[in-house]
Amino acid sequence: MSSNSQNSSTTNLLGSFAGLVGIFSIFLYFLGWIYRWAYFEFFLIEVTSLNLPIQSFLLVPLQAILGDLWIFFRAILVLIVTVLLIKATIWLISSLKASTAPGTSQLPISRFTQNLHSFWLFRPLRSFAQLLPKPLRYEIVVVLWILAALFWIGRWQGNADAYRDALNNTSTRPIVTLVSPSDKIALGRNLDDLLINPSLKGSRIIGDVEQFRQILGRETNDNTNPKQPIVWRLLIENNNWVYLFPAMLPGGKPNQRPPVLAVNTGDGRVQLLILSRPKVLL
Repeated sequence: MSSNSQNSSTTNLLGSFAGLVGIFSIFLYFLGWIYRWAYFEFFLIEVTSLNLPIQSFLLVPLQAILGDLWIFFRAILVLIVTVLLIKATIWLISSLKASTAPGTSQLPISRFTQNLHSFWLFRPLRSFAQLLPKPLRYEIVVVLWILAALFWIGRWQGNADAYRDALNNTSTRPIVTLVSPSDKIALGRNLDDLLINPSLKGSRIIGDVEQFRQILGRETNDNTNPKQPIVWRLLIENNNWVYLFPAMLPGGKPNQRPPVLAVNTGDGRVQLLILSRPKVLL
C-alpha cells in the first residue's frame, strides 16, 4: 500500500471520528438542555433566563443516563425501544418486498405484514418519503427517533430530580438562611421577636395577596404545627438573583409545587418576587 493511500485512509478515519464526536456532542447538549429545562420548569423558572454555561449542559446528561442502576437500565430499555422503532419506521416508508421464506407456516405472518404495510394511513407517508434520497430518508428517521428518545429521558429525569429536591427529606439542595435589614424585605422574622410579623409600612404589592399571606408568618415554622420548622433551601444563585424555596414535608405529591422566592440583591437593594402555581401547598 502506498503512503498516499495510507494518508488518505488516516484522513478519512479522523474525519469520520470528528463527525461522530460532533454529532454525539449535539445529542448530549440536547439531552442536557431538556433535563435542565424540565428541572427548573418544575420550580417555574425559565432555563433561558439563568445564562448557564454551555459546558454545564454537556455534563448534566451523565445524571440522566448514569445516575444510578435503575436510571441506567431505563436508558438501555429506551435505547432498545428506539432501535426497534427506527427499524419499524424504515420498514413502513420502504417498498414491501415479497417474502421468500419457505413453508406455509409463514403465510399468516406475511399476510399480516402486507396488510399492515398497505394500511391507508401509511401510504401518504411512504409517498412523501419516496421524494427524498434513500440515505437522507433513513438519516432523518434515525435522528428524529433519537431526539424523541432523548427528549423523554431528559424530561422524565429532570422532573424526577426536581421533585426529589423539593422534598425536605430527599433534597440535595443546600439549606440556606437569608439575613436582611428589616427595611429591605417584607418577609422574614425579627430576630428579637420571632413571633411578630414584620411591619409592612412602606411596602407595596402587585399580584395575588393570598399568595403573599401564605408565606407571611410561615418563614420559620408551620402555623398548623409550631414545632415543625420550615426548612428553606437554595435552588440556584444567578446574576444577583437568589432563588429560595421552602422544602415540602414528606408525603408531598408530585403535582404539588413549593413557592419560589426570587430575591434580587443587586445594588444593595433587596427585591422580592414570588413564583408559585395555584393552590400551593408547603
